[in-house]
Amino acid sequence: MSADMTAHTPTIVLVGHGMVGQRFLESLADRGVTERARIVVLCEEPRPAYDRVQLTSYFSGKTPDDLSMVEAGFMEKHGIELYVGDPAESVDREARTVTARSGQVFAYDSLVLATGSYPFVPPVPGKDARGCFVYRTIEDLLAIEEYAKTATTGAVVGGGLLGLEAAGALKGLGLDTHVVEFAPRLMPVQVDEGGGAALLRTIERMGLTVHTGTGTQEVVTADGAVTGMKLSDGSEVATDMVVFSAGVRPRDQLARDCGLTVGERGGIAVDELCRTSDPAVFAIGECALASDGRVYGLVAPGYEMAQTAAATIADATDETVSGFTGADMSTKLKLLGVDVASFGDAHGTAEGCLDVVYSDSRSGVYKKLVISGEGVLLGGVLVGDAEQYGLLRPLTGTVPPVSPEQLVLPAGAGAPVALGPSSLPDDAVICSCHNVTKHAIGQCESLAEVKKCTKAGTGCGSCVKVIEKLLPAPKDKGLCGCFSYTRSELYEIARTLRITSFAALLDSHGRDAAKGGEGCEVCKPTVGSILASLNNGYILDGEQASLQDTNDHFLANMQRNGSYSVVPRIPGGEITPDKLIVIGEVARDFGLYTKITGGQRIDLFGARVDQLPAIWTRLVDAGFESGHAYGKSLRTVKSCVGQTWCRYGVQDSVKMAIQLELRYRGLRAPHKLKSAVSGCARECAEAQSKDFGIIATANGWNLYVGGNGGATPRHADLLSQDLSDAELVRLIDRFLMFYIRTADRLERTSTWLERLEGGLDHLKDVVVHDSLGLCDELEALMAAHVDDYQDEWAQTLDDPERLRRFVSFVNAPDAPDPSVRFVPERDQIKPDLTILTLGRTNSTLEGASR
Repeated sequence: MSADMTAHTPTIVLVGHGMVGQRFLESLADRGVTERARIVVLCEEPRPAYDRVQLTSYFSGKTPDDLSMVEAGFMEKHGIELYVGDPAESVDREARTVTARSGQVFAYDSLVLATGSYPFVPPVPGKDARGCFVYRTIEDLLAIEEYAKTATTGAVVGGGLLGLEAAGALKGLGLDTHVVEFAPRLMPVQVDEGGGAALLRTIERMGLTVHTGTGTQEVVTADGAVTGMKLSDGSEVATDMVVFSAGVRPRDQLARDCGLTVGERGGIAVDELCRTSDPAVFAIGECALASDGRVYGLVAPGYEMAQTAAATIADATDETVSGFTGADMSTKLKLLGVDVASFGDAHGTAEGCLDVVYSDSRSGVYKKLVISGEGVLLGGVLVGDAEQYGLLRPLTGTVPPVSPEQLVLPAGAGAPVALGPSSLPDDAVICSCHNVTKHAIGQCESLAEVKKCTKAGTGCGSCVKVIEKLLPAPKDKGLCGCFSYTRSELYEIARTLRITSFAALLDSHGRDAAKGGEGCEVCKPTVGSILASLNNGYILDGEQASLQDTNDHFLANMQRNGSYSVVPRIPGGEITPDKLIVIGEVARDFGLYTKITGGQRIDLFGARVDQLPAIWTRLVDAGFESGHAYGKSLRTVKSCVGQTWCRYGVQDSVKMAIQLELRYRGLRAPHKLKSAVSGCARECAEAQSKDFGIIATANGWNLYVGGNGGATPRHADLLSQDLSDAELVRLIDRFLMFYIRTADRLERTSTWLERLEGGLDHLKDVVVHDSLGLCDELEALMAAHVDDYQDEWAQTLDDPERLRRFVSFVNAPDAPDPSVRFVPERDQIKPDLTILTLGRTNSTLEGASR
């Protein structure tokens, strides 16, 4: 019998598939273990591992798939057997088997318990009533979302990290929200008294009601459903639903049942290699009681445990495996829009330590650094402004290169601080989630490379700003071989110097070798877009015409058989029967294919270029305008029917969508722009997948930006909330003009926002708080666009000279293009495409009918 047939293939069974479990699998794969062992994963939840740190982002528009931690094809690539919805029920350590809920029995050589934790629900009367929830899984969030549709008030029990996230979720669902915290301050584990006070003031200004120093005594019910809460201080809170977020406990029952050693207060006891009292069984993450006697509830320590267990299993005889003896508990989060961070000895427990504090109650900013008598930075708390967290945390345990006072004072309040990532030592840990040092990051050339090679920046994300500052600047940022400037720089040059032609810009600011030339396929349309966005008149006049691509050149989208599509604007998707009839008659008379689009308008396909003026004459006479489907400009602002018709609507979404579409029509941008307005939180218009999306609230409008539903979908981020009509329009004006001013060529708002230094926070500073003093100018630029707007097709039809371009053949202007042919299909037409014969076979492919 061959050695291959007698060799034993070891089996590793992983119980639990959360973030830590997935990190364990990745570590096994990195070490080649998946190639020589069978890996079985028993997952209790109905879906693979997802980002629990970003759980609340579900209420900002992210889907469960968006939160997935499992790269597409990962399980298949590494031959991992994943059983979702089938948790482990029992472990027989003597037989070394695990029995799943389905009844399947799996033998193991190594068993890894990554069962996580469960929410602690105080044992108060009424805790199991209808309307009581915990805040732990996606399924919990789905249940909360559904129940909130019939509720007006919600209460969260617990004012810690997850409790405040739950409160933010309830507020985002339109509920009046209460937070009940037994400790005398919010986030008692992470922040001190001063930080808690600053956080309390900021959160109360947002409209939340906070009860500190009191506990929940009873959940009041009627007919089995929640109606209120009684608190230990004698007060009562009327509420329709209660979310318990009062901490978590290790899920160690499986270990208890099979006789493994557990801690007195819970947690599966492990040694430095994450081995339990049974050497064949490991425990990692929140279910484990580490060798230092602590249960770690943060993801970064869980990742370290996962790597330690994987390394031990990969080669149990390797004495160089670094054990897990404890972890950095530093954390940075954005709770209810407020930056909160703590690191090191945040509470100043070290003997003889000193505090350096900056507090501004008016702006809700609190900063405290804990310093030893020798000047060593021991820790700190940051509330309201955590910009320096990425630099301060790696400096913990060292004497900072500048005085601690300079590190907490805001810009302008003290001597300038010349402290940047370059001041950090090479062994400073920049990404605590994945334990990546400054030296490791320095081996990479781009953020994408850093994420791929080290995983830094893929966890909580708080290190990304520092990583970007450590990376080398691109050697040549020029737009192309003709210009050494970026698109945003060329925009500023053209705007400031009032340059109105491509030739003038190339001759004055092009590279020496390009001056006097004709430009290239990159810079010509880019500069054409810049000049158009600066309101330089009709885009097909003079030199401008040569800068446009085929679509802009004929004010229509070319289709695959050489015909063009006609897309009249239908603002907000609202249209009268008479206008519908006109579109139908035009389509019938010119034999066009008609299709209702996802943007709530009607596309007419199959027009020859010489037919475009006649088609548009009919449409313009009926009151239609160009829909700009051919340009890098605003396409549509779609809407639901809003409160006018819908019983769930809280604002007039159609009216707002029409107002916005008419305001921004024809606005040229680096890429196409799409928008939508939803009349309530049910989000029927899909606003959060748009470049700028608006969702109605009972108090006004929430504005989301940077969404994209294309090849790389991205849900938009909340920029501001509860805006009046005027505030909303003003903020969109600023956002769009800042995007047009600073984006790269062909860069969607989603990509631009992710690339923008400082991201969403910087964008808020600029367009909401006017930190750069640009808002008046941005509004003026938009006002100029609105004032100067003219419909391009109406302008074209009024000028016989401009109409001369709409011919198939210059030397035979009346002759149609014979290659543009159609065949019937489903009572309409489709392109008659050439049948291509491949080689000598009889196989044929019909061009684009598939």
